[in-house]
Amino acid sequence: MGKEKVKYICRQCGYEAYKWMGRCPGCQSWNSMSKEAFSPAGTGQPNRSGEPENSRLLNVIEPLAEERLYTGIEELDRVLGGGAVPGTTILVGGDPGIGKSTLLLQAALGLVSQGHKVLYITGEESLPQIRMRADRLRLAHLPALILAETEYSRIAASIAKHNPRIAVLDSIQTTVKSELGNVPGSVIQVREITASLVQLAKSRGIIFFIIGHVTKEGALAGPRMLEHMVDCVLYFEGERYQNFRLLRSIKNRFGATNEIGIFTMESQGLQEVLNPSSLFLTERPASGAGAVVVPVMEGTRPLLVEIQGLVTPTYFNGPPRRIATGLDYNRVAIIIAVLEKRAGLQLYKCDIFINVVGGVKIGEPAMDLGVAVCLNSSLRNQAIMHQTMFVGEVGLTGEIRPVNRVEERLKEGAKMGFCYCVLPRGNLTANLLATLKEGDRKLKLVGVSTLTEAFRFAFEGK
Repeated sequence: MGKEKVKYICRQCGYEAYKWMGRCPGCQSWNSMSKEAFSPAGTGQPNRSGEPENSRLLNVIEPLAEERLYTGIEELDRVLGGGAVPGTTILVGGDPGIGKSTLLLQAALGLVSQGHKVLYITGEESLPQIRMRADRLRLAHLPALILAETEYSRIAASIAKHNPRIAVLDSIQTTVKSELGNVPGSVIQVREITASLVQLAKSRGIIFFIIGHVTKEGALAGPRMLEHMVDCVLYFEGERYQNFRLLRSIKNRFGATNEIGIFTMESQGLQEVLNPSSLFLTERPASGAGAVVVPVMEGTRPLLVEIQGLVTPTYFNGPPRRIATGLDYNRVAIIIAVLEKRAGLQLYKCDIFINVVGGVKIGEPAMDLGVAVCLNSSLRNQAIMHQTMFVGEVGLTGEIRPVNRVEERLKEGAKMGFCYCVLPRGNLTANLLATLKEGDRKLKLVGVSTLTEAFRFAFEGK
């Protein structure tokens, strides 16, 4: 018997080497090389040299009529770009216990109720356990095909036999190809099985939902190229001890990225939140120092979120603490520096804590003005004007720069009953005023060019 062949594969980028290295030459990440056994026989690719036979001119290729299947879950369909496109592979990742299996089982049974054939493949639960979950969802009466299997060859045979329109695999880390000779979840297993599933989905026109585990850092387990191989990557986020969940699109070849869907976890499964702004503004204090509402854009959806800040003196002559939850820490540090340099606020000897209520993560610069007003309000211990929201990007010289898609933000604010919106003067154009409907005109717009002007209106109303 010959000596076992091994090689080392980077979990981040898939770089392969025949000896262990502390740092990956491909992506420069440390301690990411994992040992994998492989069989040298039969691993070579067939010779495909020669002129390709299936090349065609672009202008004579027939356009594909876009067909989408609706799962019946509006928030999931929104994140997918209006439904799932046949022949696509969709990877869903998230922390353990966050609700990935519940979401996809609900989606699968919703598709069955519309007359589509669905095959739900589970490698982590038994058939009676799936039945228990369906009973809790009150959807056990639907005739979905359930397969408890981890061997890829038998999964592929079952797909060929039943020819489903939609297939769900829970999860990719439990599925194995016996001929590879590696443990389930290894880099080689995940990469080869995903590649096979992508080809299977495209050749048969199947919509494939794949559940993937995440690492302790929150990234999808397996090689980084896993996200490049599939058509759509969704992350299911949320705090385990809170009942709401966020489904975020990280990659989507057939829709917008950074689109989010919002759910609440109830005893009967995941329930959609069709008006998320009201959820994030629930129990907001009518008048409190250090609280500001900002209209942000998540994909194509406008959301009103509350930002809370707390500025307190630093005691015992220690270094001041800076903690940001739900916001980019570096962006918050820049805003603090601008407030000190351009607005004259003495924050260098204060502890600063800032948080986005509800666990939402905001990455766009349109929240800058809201953060600045929030910190100033807490420092003064003075509440801002009632029913006022703030939007705008803060420059390093203290100017307020325009933001995009203002009209949608204003409509969301008017719908939630806000009276004032402080926004960049560059956005306050005649075209914007002309496009606002009569109901939206109840929201009074206040254009500002500097932080000083924004603070004057926030605290003095002029």
